Amino acid sequence: MRGPDPWATPDALGEALHFLRMTGAFYCRSELSEPWGLEMPRMDDCMWFHVVTDGRCRLDVDGAATRYLVPGEFALVPHGLGHTLASDDHAGASAPVVYDLPHDYVSDRYAVIRHGGGGVSTTMICGAVRLDHPSAVHLIRSLPPLIVVESVPSPHLSWMHSTLGLVADEARTLRPGGEAVITRLSDILVIQALRSWIEHDPAARTGWLGALQDPGIGPALASLHRSPDTQWTVASLAASVTMSRSAFAARFTALVGETPMKYLARWRMQVAHDLLRSGDVTVAELAKRSGYDSDAAFARAFKRVIGVPPGRVRRRVETTSIF
Repeated sequence: MRGPDPWATPDALGEALHFLRMTGAFYCRSELSEPWGLEMPRMDDCMWFHVVTDGRCRLDVDGAATRYLVPGEFALVPHGLGHTLASDDHAGASAPVVYDLPHDYVSDRYAVIRHGGGGVSTTMICGAVRLDHPSAVHLIRSLPPLIVVESVPSPHLSWMHSTLGLVADEARTLRPGGEAVITRLSDILVIQALRSWIEHDPAARTGWLGALQDPGIGPALASLHRSPDTQWTVASLAASVTMSRSAFAARFTALVGETPMKYLARWRMQVAHDLLRSGDVTVAELAKRSGYDSDAAFARAFKRVIGVPPGRVRRRVETTSIF
């Protein structure tokens, strides 16, 4: 017997966050000593994060003011932009790319890096994670170049600060299974940082995030997300939220940045692309699920939105799954 549908809630934003799936691309414990500097390369479709467990560091991200991180703070670079980390006495000097340094791999995705000149030490947990659900495309586009959860005590952040404390404890003495604990806690911290920013930054009241929280447009977006195979029209969507067709279309476009039908077409193809990458469905099945009467019409729409034919995505999955 199936449990309750997690989409079936009035909270469209909560529904979107519920389905974010995270894949860790890289995690490391960095043991650094002054003077030191690290260049973190650009990683498209990923979010970089950093937690200082001992010491402090300077963080420079293009488009954001310089920040100094101390224990109890969490920094998220949502767009995967290249950036630098450094000690105070290394600011402005050239720094090696983190991947070019020697790594001691504890597991296939977790490494220990030791780097620096032998002075005052700083220990950090760094990582890059990928959000795989189609809603992540819209979410990441809405975010600033840098999000920092500060160490200032706050009731709504008490749970997050406790989690940061657990990460710090695990990082100081890497016990058996410690890398698994750190990677899982880090994934939770990424979601918590996103939630904190959405709940407390005025910028989250605009664009796609603002649309999800709008009493009229939010439920309509949830309906599109929930049932992309439905033959939606602007009129039927407007009726579902008790708005006139013209008022609904104007407000949807103003908040989301594109018309309801264009958004629906894009969402269908993003969902289809996600399912194709999972390797569990055929192109013909996806055409039907996406509301298309023919495979050819679906393939044209898919290429227009994604940029490549669905068959190429399917073949790429089959090739990489041979072993």
